[in-house]
Amino acid sequence: MNISARNQFQGTITAVQPGSVHSEIDIALGNGDTLVAVVTNGSAQRLGLSPGKPVLALVKASSMMVMTDAEGYALSARNVLKGVVKQVVNGPVSAEVKLSLPGGNAVFATITHEAAAALAIQEGAQASVVFKASAVILAVAS
Repeated sequence: MNISARNQFQGTITAVQPGSVHSEIDIALGNGDTLVAVVTNGSAQRLGLSPGKPVLALVKASSMMVMTDAEGYALSARNVLKGVVKQVVNGPVSAEVKLSLPGGNAVFATITHEAAAALAIQEGAQASVVFKASAVILAVAS
């Protein structure tokens, strides 16, 4: 499968919490990294999502927000992945930020050049990516 989403995480479902319309899916990415996805109950059933099932989680880089100081803030976004900035590619309009997570995964975010400058994002700095559970698209082997 070829797909344009920069963030592609292989993981294993650890929990499924069905709701009236959507199900919350907890995913272990390995080495302590985790994320949460929200999908419709119909999708959860059609994909056979259950604990122990391998899954591919996809998130577009443009769905990621970057924070350099998350201390003292409570967020409604379910996914906050802390890491170290490994690369910043600056353009005239946008910047691409690559973070290395403690578990060995890499995550990419595209933000405005202005935001990258305002946050003083640079290689080696601590930062977090923040994204909503509804931004995660799940795929399973057929």
